[in-house]
Amino acid sequence: MAVAPEAESTKRPGPEGLSLSAGSCRTFVYGTRHNVRSRVETLCSAICMPEPQNMGGFAALGLAPGLLTKLSRQGITTPTPIQAAAIPLVLEGRDVVGLAQTGTGKTFAFGLPLAMRSQKGCFALVLAPTRELAEQIEANLRKLDIRTAVLVGGASMNRQVSALRGRPEIVVATPGRLLDHVEQRTIDLRRVHAVVLDEADRMLDMGFAPTIKRILGMTPRERQTMLFSATMPRAIAELAAEFLINPARVEVAPAGTAAELVSQKLLMVLHPEKQAALGKILDDHTGTVLVFARTRHGARKLAKVVRGFGHSAAEIHSDRTPPQRRAALEGFKSGEHRILVATDIAARGIDVHEIGLVVNYDLPDNPEDYIHRIGRTGRAGATGKAITLATPEQKGGVRDIERLLGKAFDADHSAPRDPGHKGAAPFAQRSRRPQHASGVHAHRPRKRATVR
Repeated sequence: MAVAPEAESTKRPGPEGLSLSAGSCRTFVYGTRHNVRSRVETLCSAICMPEPQNMGGFAALGLAPGLLTKLSRQGITTPTPIQAAAIPLVLEGRDVVGLAQTGTGKTFAFGLPLAMRSQKGCFALVLAPTRELAEQIEANLRKLDIRTAVLVGGASMNRQVSALRGRPEIVVATPGRLLDHVEQRTIDLRRVHAVVLDEADRMLDMGFAPTIKRILGMTPRERQTMLFSATMPRAIAELAAEFLINPARVEVAPAGTAAELVSQKLLMVLHPEKQAALGKILDDHTGTVLVFARTRHGARKLAKVVRGFGHSAAEIHSDRTPPQRRAALEGFKSGEHRILVATDIAARGIDVHEIGLVVNYDLPDNPEDYIHRIGRTGRAGATGKAITLATPEQKGGVRDIERLLGKAFDADHSAPRDPGHKGAAPFAQRSRRPQHASGVHAHRPRKRATVR
């Protein structure tokens, strides 16, 4: 999609006296819910980003005094860029496409205005791709004393039905579990006044597009719709054109860009050296570390290897039950486990502000997932570091990520040559099964996830 040319650095008043700069205009997407074809126009006056020094805090965004008091009690006084740009638009009732990296405050960007726009007998619906992310969103909304219900798989249906009977203002759900409630007639989507698609790119990657379209088709045509994503692939643009009306595109950072405060490094290693390289990285870094594996089998085995190195490690992947995932995440947050090994899908609900290092032990299947991975560090204004391990056979995958980033990695070819780091036997020595280039056993092609 075309990006608007830079306009002259002029200013004009925004909502509630908010000063807006024309220098950071982005593209508007237009469309109807019954015509997939979209026409793209640039409307600088509506998409300009607020200048931080003139924001005047949350009060300048038009939020109610009660919400301002609740934010102040939590020590939250200054809106993030995505909040400053999106909140006034949501309060106006506009459909919104929000592009921002993880850790930028997207939950409050839609949660605060939805709390003000609640309607008697109706509720807002927030769809998230995973249990962990849905639970994290609901926990943040509860901080605002908003009546909520969270509908996710692996949890008691009866408890969820009880929460729905409490007339929640906002319902947070994964697509599969929401359809379970629809089929059991425990929720009526005709009472939805607003829909939020959070981490929309991930939901489409997981194969939820037909489910999302079915859910949106059950909601009123007059609803307000918001779509938040860290990347803007073609499928997201088509979804926005089909289901959003005249949406404002709020872009804090250009689609596909990585967190600015995260230093990124590429470590090229031979296949047998990956474990030793990881062991050296973990020895050299004393803070918390999030390690990404490509599959649940790889994550499980990699966590065992890390423990063999003498480190405390927890694991999050689809083979773990919801209580096990929560325990692993809480242990990681509390410092009980210094290292967390996770897959892309399971990691979407990880909201830990002090992760010092992200290690991509395996390259992601999709280049866009790299953006989400490293977005787990360098959050809330802090600096972070990301190290990616790759073999020479994976140069094509590395180039795909570099094209998305728009720059080349800072590469380091000085990898350790001892594959038996701290006596840990490489996977190849324990089994004759064929291996993937990532260094863990090869498996059948991964099926579409069925997260509920």
